[in-house]
Amino acid sequence: MHDIRFIRNHPNEFDAAMARRNIQPVAAEILAIDEKRRHIQTEMQEKQHRRNDASKQVGQIKSSGGDATSLIEEVAALKSELADMEDQDRELAATLDNMLMDYPNILDADVPDGSDESENRLIRSYGEAVLPDFPAQDHVSLGEGLGMMDFGLGAKLSGSRFVVLKGDLSRLERALAAFMLDVHTREFGYTEYQPPYLVKSETMAGTGQLPKFALDLFRTTDDRWLIPTAEVPLTNLVAGEIVDEASLPMRMTAYTPCFRAEAGAAGRDTRGMIRQHQFSKVELVSVSHPDHSNDELERMTSCAETILQRLDLSYRVMKLCSGDTGFSARTTYDIEVWLPGQNEGKGMYREISSCSNCGDFQARRMRARYKSAESKSNAFVHTLNGSGLAVGRTMIAILENGQNADGSIALPPVLHAYMGGQTTLERMKT
Repeated sequence: MHDIRFIRNHPNEFDAAMARRNIQPVAAEILAIDEKRRHIQTEMQEKQHRRNDASKQVGQIKSSGGDATSLIEEVAALKSELADMEDQDRELAATLDNMLMDYPNILDADVPDGSDESENRLIRSYGEAVLPDFPAQDHVSLGEGLGMMDFGLGAKLSGSRFVVLKGDLSRLERALAAFMLDVHTREFGYTEYQPPYLVKSETMAGTGQLPKFALDLFRTTDDRWLIPTAEVPLTNLVAGEIVDEASLPMRMTAYTPCFRAEAGAAGRDTRGMIRQHQFSKVELVSVSHPDHSNDELERMTSCAETILQRLDLSYRVMKLCSGDTGFSARTTYDIEVWLPGQNEGKGMYREISSCSNCGDFQARRMRARYKSAESKSNAFVHTLNGSGLAVGRTMIAILENGQNADGSIALPPVLHAYMGGQTTLERMKT
């Protein structure tokens, strides 16, 4: 959500910021509504003052035995006018709030300009993009070959974009989540949570999913929403709160299912587990002091990278351009893992984590603040979120990078203990 005071004082800067998002100038329209509301509020204050004075005069005239009929009529008329004006003020306030919530976050100055992912900037890479010395299979062929991945059963139960995992692949998902959570909690200081998977509309609005992205979400009949990521409930834990400055940064993590309608992704990644309606993810969320949020973003991204490094998976880190940065983010790093089985066996990098600094954009929507120890005043916190990692896509990466010519899968050594000492995945015995 945007600060109306910033738009009043810097309308041209706001329009320039929205132009980077491919949005036409809007400051004049916002300020026209703001000015109309402020004018009505000024009128209301004047009429309230006159009503109070007239009411006092009525009492004085009555106490002296005079006729206060005309003043009584004036007070009644003012009361009626004020009621109408209060309705107008509420309507204008709602319109203004909706507009301020409808426009995306202002990008950091160092976010590169660009229209889509092809113009994202490479920051660094880890490992090599290696293809096996035999024809590489994708995760679908590998998983089905193992007898542990069944998209037909997923479709039978739920329709397209669902899968049933079984046997060692089901165990691998559990092992990956446990490994990620152990690293993030024991080494990086994140506190593990188990939040609800259903949340209220105001919770979705707090992190920017509503109202703009309602079609990408699943809604229940009692006006609750299935979470698209644990970012939503974790970030909203501080909604409406004033936290102590000494408690910052607050670092939280959770392993949850995620549910997305993928309304805007029709026809994209229809094969396999890359883009599904239900998937699991270990999420990282930080609530930070404004002065330290950029450092916190670098730290969070490093935490996600560590998981890939320990799984011995090659990846690259990209800084998203203006046209590819998400609605609530002011800057984002995407971590893309190397998948040799994609692109018809030629391999390609695919996103496995996005780490974003949202600044005070979500905090304004949630009214999440901290009390400054120095100034004793309240200010908005900064919020950050990132995948640490998407579990399904990590499984895809392990299958495709660990594949052997016979279809078996070599597991990363760091997972052997989590898999009960198992070092490879072999075809499931029927």
